[in-house]
Order: sequence, then structure tokens, then C-alpha cells
Amino acid sequence: MLARFVNSLPFGLSQQITKLYFQALIRNQREAHSQIEHHQYRNMDVKILPALQDNYMYLIVDKATKQAAIVDPVDPKSVMKAVEEQGVNLTSVLTTHHHWDHAGGNEELMKLHPDLTVYGGDDRIGALTKKVEHNTQFNIGNLNVQCLFTPCHTSGHICYFVTSPKEDNESVVFTGDTLFLGGCGRFFEGTADQMYKALITILGTLPDQTKVFCGHEYTLQNLKFALHVEPSNEEIRKKIEWSTERRQEGKPTVPSTIAEEKLYNPFMRVTQPTIMKFANCSDAIQTMKTIRSHKDNFKG
Repeated sequence: MLARFVNSLPFGLSQQITKLYFQALIRNQREAHSQIEHHQYRNMDVKILPALQDNYMYLIVDKATKQAAIVDPVDPKSVMKAVEEQGVNLTSVLTTHHHWDHAGGNEELMKLHPDLTVYGGDDRIGALTKKVEHNTQFNIGNLNVQCLFTPCHTSGHICYFVTSPKEDNESVVFTGDTLFLGGCGRFFEGTADQMYKALITILGTLPDQTKVFCGHEYTLQNLKFALHVEPSNEEIRKKIEWSTERRQEGKPTVPSTIAEEKLYNPFMRVTQPTIMKFANCSDAIQTMKTIRSHKDNFKG
């Protein structure tokens, strides 16, 4: 409700209100919503850094060169602490979208680390130094980064697909507020057609083993809605059980994989007869629009 109200305000005013709100959250934050977790792969590491009430930041490290990037650094002090603990060289910021709980730490981080390159797809992103578009590519050390333009939640949303040239099946994607585990972002500045393209045409065609690191810990809420839409789907029930155990232990539910999302995420299953039946639609894009409307009002 707060997010919907704030995003209905003129941009300058909404940014100011949101900035004050999240700055207060950071000041008053006594305990993180999840434990920090370190996922180590053959050529890259991803450190999950919880922030605010349910946000995630991610420190990506190229093992060979110790160069690193940070995704959506809303809490710069936590970021710099992780950088120092890992002993890495932070070179860049990957901003998924302009909302303050993702981009709001950019200016402060630049003051602490003025040589950073700040990537993003929207001029509204603070401290932006390199505007990117669909298929823009760059490197974090030896790691390849491909920018995926996924407008809908915001008109300039970018997901970042990171791969290792030394390992064909080592890939991760940072999806911000486009794709969540079991769900997707609200259509604040876009349409169902755009979200269909983002989830089905773009993200849905990434390699199945690609690890999905999203912007928020919304998993259990999303899966409850998924079960409401598709009550006979046993994959959803299994994921709810697993996610509940993780949350009881204070652990993140991220990452999932693209293959997993296709099994239980209703927004990546809009071409399936069971989802279309729930939406009473025969068209996948209209199904996307209908189930997002249901999710916006879901109280389960």
C-alpha cells in the first residue's frame, strides 16, 4: 500500500519521501532479516547481503582477479564491510532500477569509493556514470556481464546476466524487482506485454541452471499465491516446505534457478493450461495481466 501511494506521487516528491523512509530503516535496523550467505562457484563468488526489511544486495567476486561488483547497494556501510572482509577490489555498481531501496545508496557509496563505475538503465538512478541498454556487455575481472532490458516494474529496469568464460554451465542472473522467487514485480510503469517479454522471452530463455538472485525476500508470500492459483502443483508445496524451514532458521531462500521458476512460478507459467484456466483466459499476455491483478489484491 505504501509503495503504491508513493509511486503515484510526482517523481521528485516520491524520491524524497522514500529516501527519508529507508534512511530511517537503516538507522533503526538492529538485526538483519536474514543471515549473510556466501555462495562459492568455480570461478565466481556471490555474497548475499541482507538490507532494510527484506531487500538483498549482492557482492559478486571474480576469483581469478579479486575484482568485484555490488548489486543495488542501498546500505553502503554494509557493502564496504563485506568488501574489506573479502579482501576484494570493488570496481562497479550494478543498479537494477531507480527505486530508492535499490539505488538509494549509490551517492554515499561513491563518496566512500569515488572510482566506481555505476551501471544502470535509467537516468533517474543516482550517481549513474554508465547508462546501459539491452545486450550492453562489460566485465567484472574475467566474468562477463550482459545487461537485459526488462521494463515493466520500472521503465528502465535492467537485469544482469553474469557468466564465466571458463565454465559453460556457470551462470547467475540478478533480477531486481522483475523476477522474484515464485513471483514478479508490480507493473508500476509498464504493461503485461512487457512483463511477458521480460519473464518468458528474455529471462525464460536463459540456461535452465542459471541461478536467480532477486531483490527481495518475498518467497513465502509469492508461493502462497502460487498455490492459490495452482493448488494441484506439488512443486509449489515442496518449495513452500523448504522455504519455511529456511526462514525459520533465518536463512535466505535465494537463489533459485530458471528451471525451478518454470515449475512453480505462475508468472513464468502463463502459457500453461492450469494457469490460463485460473485466469479464465486463452491468451498468455492477458493471463499475465489477470493473475498480476489477483496478486495485487491477494490477502492469503
